[in-house]
Amino acid sequence: MSTVEEIKTAIDRLSPRERCELNALLHPFDDDEWDKQMRADAEPGGKLHKLMLEADAEAKAGRLREFPTPREE
Repeated sequence: MSTVEEIKTAIDRLSPRERCELNALLHPFDDDEWDKQMRADAEPGGKLHKLMLEADAEAKAGRLREFPTPREE
């Protein structure tokens, strides 16, 4: 790719996940305290790790349910 127009065209063809990856590459940011805490909680021994393992097991066993939608009033 040699022109900005070619780059724009290629970006238009990216999947949503690829666009996120490109955005993170072009606009990096340092994790704040919340990000650091979430990462630590997801690690083995962290507050969320057991819940993540249970959710994975439920998914593999085919026992996931649809998330309920809010009732209209």
